[in-house]
Amino acid sequence: MQIMNIRLKLRTIFLTGVAAGTLIPCVAAHAAGDLAATVNTFIGTKDEGNTFPGASAPFGMVQVSPIGDHYAGWRYDDAKIRGFGHSFISGAGCWGQGGLVSVLPFAGTIGPKSTLDTSDPKAFDQKRYASSYAHTGEVGQAGYYKVHLTPDSGPRDGGIDAEAAALTRAGAERYTFSRDAKEGHILVNVYQATERHPVAGAALTIVGDRAIEGREVVNSFCGGRQYTTWFRLEFDRPFKAFGTFGRNGGMPGARSTMEGETIPAGAWLSFDLAQGRSVTVLSAISHVDQEGARRNLASEGYVHGKALDFDSMRRRAQDAWRKELASIQIEGGTPDDAAVFYTSLYHALLQPLTGNDADGRYRGYDDQIHSVDGWTYYEYFSLWDTYRSQNPLLAMLRPARARDIARTLLAIAHDGGWLPRWGYANFDANVMSGDPVTPFLVDLWRYGALAGREKEAYAALRQNAFDVAPMRSMSGGRTGNANYLAKGYVQYDLAYPSRGMDVDPHHGGSATFEYALGDCALSQMAAALGETGDAATLQQRGRSWRNLWDASVVDKETGFKGFPRPKDADGSWYAPPRGAYDPRSDRGFHEGTAWQYQWLTQQDVPGLIEASGGKDKTAARLDAFFAYDAVLADPARAAHKDWVSGTYDYYSQFRYNPNNEPDLHAPWMYTLIGEPWKTAAVLRAAQTLFTNGPGGVTGNDDLGEMSAWYLFSAIGMYPVVPGTGELVLHTPRFPQIRITLENGKKIDIAAPNADGKKLQYVAALTLDGKAHAQSWAAWDQLKNGAALRYQLTETAPAQGWGTQAPKLSGSSFTGAAARQGQRRPSCRDAAAPRELSDAIDCKNYAIYSPGGNPGIFQNNTTANPRSWCPGAIVPTRFFDMNPLPATAQVELVIGNPSPWTADSQYVTSVNILER
Repeated sequence: MQIMNIRLKLRTIFLTGVAAGTLIPCVAAHAAGDLAATVNTFIGTKDEGNTFPGASAPFGMVQVSPIGDHYAGWRYDDAKIRGFGHSFISGAGCWGQGGLVSVLPFAGTIGPKSTLDTSDPKAFDQKRYASSYAHTGEVGQAGYYKVHLTPDSGPRDGGIDAEAAALTRAGAERYTFSRDAKEGHILVNVYQATERHPVAGAALTIVGDRAIEGREVVNSFCGGRQYTTWFRLEFDRPFKAFGTFGRNGGMPGARSTMEGETIPAGAWLSFDLAQGRSVTVLSAISHVDQEGARRNLASEGYVHGKALDFDSMRRRAQDAWRKELASIQIEGGTPDDAAVFYTSLYHALLQPLTGNDADGRYRGYDDQIHSVDGWTYYEYFSLWDTYRSQNPLLAMLRPARARDIARTLLAIAHDGGWLPRWGYANFDANVMSGDPVTPFLVDLWRYGALAGREKEAYAALRQNAFDVAPMRSMSGGRTGNANYLAKGYVQYDLAYPSRGMDVDPHHGGSATFEYALGDCALSQMAAALGETGDAATLQQRGRSWRNLWDASVVDKETGFKGFPRPKDADGSWYAPPRGAYDPRSDRGFHEGTAWQYQWLTQQDVPGLIEASGGKDKTAARLDAFFAYDAVLADPARAAHKDWVSGTYDYYSQFRYNPNNEPDLHAPWMYTLIGEPWKTAAVLRAAQTLFTNGPGGVTGNDDLGEMSAWYLFSAIGMYPVVPGTGELVLHTPRFPQIRITLENGKKIDIAAPNADGKKLQYVAALTLDGKAHAQSWAAWDQLKNGAALRYQLTETAPAQGWGTQAPKLSGSSFTGAAARQGQRRPSCRDAAAPRELSDAIDCKNYAIYSPGGNPGIFQNNTTANPRSWCPGAIVPTRFFDMNPLPATAQVELVIGNPSPWTADSQYVTSVNILER
């Protein structure tokens, strides 16, 4: 071996470490009696939260919930209930969200000129026969829902209690009629769903004297393609009369009906109430076929061949939720705090939905029937939303499910030929922009969910990142890739053809930022798998956002200079038809503006600081973005009045938008520049937007994304940079949090005197009894159990914890994860050239130090550095290292001069040992 000694002079740069977090379900001490009842399913059913109040199991296939006037299915102040549907997704912001197989009890009479007039086809429109109801006595708990339907002056005689419960593949409803009712009816409408979820066609058959089954073909989410849902309903008693309805009105005694789009049709079933006032319905659905619906109902609606009664199903449903919710215990706070916390956990554990039937079959993205063996196939992936918070939350809290979620995405890529963007049922709706599946899957890899399937996953991700999906593919993939790969940015082109509601060139600015974030995440996976050429390319592409940074753009109101700006395909800056480009414009940015998307650079914070004019100017820009002075004066008022307040107020905005995903991570950008106390203040303000009431979710909940964000904010950690497996730490909301992981280990988080109603800051922190100066922790440090203890103060500490070590961070972090041989590549340019005593083929490459005592770096490579394994190093320092010769090992010994000063750190020796 030949030894070459190199001496490097270090250039000091302040750095803030980042980590990806640990989140687990929580248990509130004051609510420990019944966590299922602590959940308030009405949270988010108003102000466009778009959640549903009805019953669902964790990750359940079937949901039973009311249908009202709102496009998402239900809003708390809807005047009437049209029926109880059997398929919902929670919190999405687009139309076409389930409500299939609408069932409603009816206590009037059915016949010619009766309260439900069989001679009038229009009488069977659910908008006309919908029932009034009372919020008084209404119950919305995890796994259980109850409401009282009230009589109108028209079609109703006496009130009816409606209840719902749900297991994974089977639901139950119980309808209890008034004491004076002699006969009760159940209306089943298969040709109407939620307000904007049109049914293209359906068929229904009454089977014997206790069941109905059939199918619905529905035009789906956000203008996506059609899909089919099969169903079966079984009743706990025989009906004494029945009939169907359609374009010709009601037909007593008919057993089947079939209609096309816009024609209300279905069936009614009549019951003699002399032997009991309640009628129970068991239900199941399938996306495979009719037999799948039958088997799903039999698998969970029956025990030892006997149908479950309603109370038994409710008990099973709520017991399942109690187990899920009990994995986190919290102490302190108010009952409202507990309701918000556990409802957030509930919402985060609803999706994705179970997709395979009880017999293991599922309908793939090739529209063929496939089968699983010992794992669960999932459906409904709102990837653009959930890659940021909800996905890493599940990876940490529910690793077994995360493994199946990862396997599902690989099955989708295999069956359909490409990874999805927004997976709905068995197809890609191609909604939203960017490349969300890459950070989503890379995070799952980082948390271990792809163990044994890394190469298969990388091949699918590489195809997505380096190629363009063919036009025959139902998935769009990176539709802006041709220009991005050639020129380093996605062009802004509103005339670009789309295969769905969205396409990346329509949002070229934001798509470029999203691609860059995904590339930086994927570079880490590439490096770990030995794909060094790809890793270097992807690292470079992780800085592609800089290609859209126009240093000449000025925000007139604030005076800040330099902002993202879209470019045309030929490389010219986009110019509006009139006037100068305004960074508050949404042109070229999806559901946001240049002001908001400038912060989607967490993988390259040093580059952002440089582009923004330095650390102080970056901090001042953040202060303006968050209205920081207003936050300090009155956190709640600032959050409600100074920030973006409306769910869909994406346009002409320059302030923080807590209602939408693109800048959800922005509060932690303060920590990444060394001002963690400001992160704490902003989070306290944002938490005021989550309340124990129907309007208690900010923005659309987006399949649990906003709820997961709240959970992370309350627990005291957040996964800022995708793919790192590291969590930024901040002030917890509760004095005591205990997270029980799936492996039985526990993470204990203590923050004595924590009070969510006050502005509080971290003065000091210990991890497993040792001082922890970093403002982040690696999941590898927590996943086998850990104890975090915070010392809080009400005085903002401009000096001290988190303000010195490290201050700048991108995607390259060292520390505990690196000590275990995991690479943290840099997606930023290296600093100025170093002084070298021996000539080496030098290309810039940056490595960041985590803080601690002097230690040793070692590296085994084949071409470029792959896995840096540092010991602890002097805090607040970084050094630049160059690519090593092929097949080389490097040992870097970091010195700590005495006396130590901010500009006097040196590498005392560097040995390159050639094999």
